[in-house]
Amino acid sequence: MGVRGARALSLAGAGAAAALLLAASVAAAQIPPGPEELRAYQGLHAAAARDDAAEVGRLLAAGANPEARDGQGRTALHVAAFTSRAAAARALLAGGAQPNALDGQRYDIVTIAAVKNDVAMLRLALALGASARNVTSPYDGTALIAAAHLGHDEVVRELIRGGAPLDHVNNLGWTAVLEAVILGDGGPRHVAVLRALVEAGADPGLPDRQGVTPLEHARRRGYAEMVAILKSARRR
Repeated sequence: MGVRGARALSLAGAGAAAALLLAASVAAAQIPPGPEELRAYQGLHAAAARDDAAEVGRLLAAGANPEARDGQGRTALHVAAFTSRAAAARALLAGGAQPNALDGQRYDIVTIAAVKNDVAMLRLALALGASARNVTSPYDGTALIAAAHLGHDEVVRELIRGGAPLDHVNNLGWTAVLEAVILGDGGPRHVAVLRALVEAGADPGLPDRQGVTPLEHARRRGYAEMVAILKSARRR
């Protein structure tokens, strides 16, 4: 979890400790295909991993199932997202792959791209039918919450433009605003995330399950810029 996570635990209080430990592993919860899996892939999964759009098209035309799964529940489209293979992803989506399918860990290509900070793949996915509104992950969260947690400010702005639900509450009891504060470091990227969320209309006052608001969390951590953003938003 590291120094930032340990500091956040001491500030968040014992009641939020278990939730923080879970949320801090959001990126680790995703299981991208490893080197051995990539070498063993055949058919569409192999073509996706190579970014071979022509082979993807040939296989689909020959009747290959675009929703076939590997041992971790990944479709070829998930493999393309995990490996940033834009040409293969485009060919798969054009050939009938389901853009909002969830893998075995309940991640879709939008959330995979969001966690990877892969803006190009995110834009492609949204343009070709994937939704920023999907509820994903073991945390019943959204791509927006994951990106806010990780401080991926450009991704957050893309997801907002894509219609992501601003005030979705995951099963830890946290919104994107709360995660930007509680799991952020108070630095420029998390500040930019918080500003984007508030300016887009996210509710800055929704508290966690202990009744602690984002403003109170920011004050406890000494995040002066976040405090200023939240205080200004509260007066609107």
